[in-house]
Amino acid sequence: MPKYNIYTKIESNVPVSDLFYDLDVYKTDGDDKKHVLLSVAQQPIDPNYYTQPHDANETSDDFSVIYILEINLYRKHGDKLISVLSSPAKKMYTLGEIASGKAYSKIKRENVCYFETKVQTKPVNDNGGDNIHNLRITCQARFFVSLEHPIGDPLDPFTKDIIKNELDARKAASLLNPEGEYYPNQYYSMLCGPAAFYYCLMMDRYDVYEQLVWELWSYGKGMLGSFLLQPSSNTMKVSDLFAGLSHPRVSAIDWITMASLRDSSNNLLKYESVGDKVSAITLWGDIEKWMLSAGAHKIFDNIRMYHSNLSDICKLNSLVSNDVHILSLISAGMLQQGANVPFKDHWIVWDGELKLANGQRITNETNLEEIVSLRLFSWGEVKDNSLRASLTLGEFLRHTFGGMVFTKIP
Repeated sequence: MPKYNIYTKIESNVPVSDLFYDLDVYKTDGDDKKHVLLSVAQQPIDPNYYTQPHDANETSDDFSVIYILEINLYRKHGDKLISVLSSPAKKMYTLGEIASGKAYSKIKRENVCYFETKVQTKPVNDNGGDNIHNLRITCQARFFVSLEHPIGDPLDPFTKDIIKNELDARKAASLLNPEGEYYPNQYYSMLCGPAAFYYCLMMDRYDVYEQLVWELWSYGKGMLGSFLLQPSSNTMKVSDLFAGLSHPRVSAIDWITMASLRDSSNNLLKYESVGDKVSAITLWGDIEKWMLSAGAHKIFDNIRMYHSNLSDICKLNSLVSNDVHILSLISAGMLQQGANVPFKDHWIVWDGELKLANGQRITNETNLEEIVSLRLFSWGEVKDNSLRASLTLGEFLRHTFGGMVFTKIP
């Protein structure tokens, strides 16, 4: 297996002889197991403010696999090393970027930064009283804002604490209760395509999902593999997140991720509000682009403009396993929550085979009047009884327009 040389860049005005770093490069799989590519501690910095080049552990991963680069920075004071960051800084890069020496940003503030002022403080006045000093600190304005409840409002949904609490609760709850309502949920919006994608990402690479939330929140943009998410200002400054309710119609982390993904994928129409409909539509080409950007590979595709036949469904059934995701385009009319109309208007993720209500497998000879069941992800939930009561196989076919099968995101 190949080994790679890894380094990144620091931004600072402190003499390099006084700076040291810890550098960890890793990924965390769906079982919360950490795979370490590199881990070094308290290393000196290169004269040009690059880290030392370090030999990574061997890996057989494809270049599209995303890794987390985590760095902590130390300042030398006397014979002691003092950590200067409140918490380690993190950034995502593909293995291809890491292997080719591109594991840093050309934009200074997106790298690990530590600067010390050289300015001497001076008294504001010489009136003989207490000396009062002015210290002026600048920071970038927050990107995501609810215009209904802006920064400083008690109902501001995009505070750092709320983002952290939502992420922590979602991770903990989904591990403890796989059938809970803890997954990406478009609620009142039409962002079912991004919700289906982020469900897959959350299940396979929660570390990437979480880091993408923070990068979008911190910088107003983020990289998903080779795909740049950079939503418009109107998407980030949303005007109808509440629409008169006492709570957001889409959670903060879901708006940050799903609205950003949808808006960044549109060429003509902008996705800027919860009520947008046409610009919220996700075609199967978008699903494929997102999954491939995250590092998955497509195995099979039988998405159709017209409804599926029994052979199509039997083929999808034959590919069901713990190693794949099946994303299917359907009419929401076959679900309990959907209006009973046969239009292709909703994305779901299968979480098992389509079976008869009695648990038997479906074949090409199965009677179309048989009642069927399917465990699936939709509207923030994974459950067995999402299909409309007494839905027949024939009705299922009329409401389904095929699916795409991808490997898990590595």
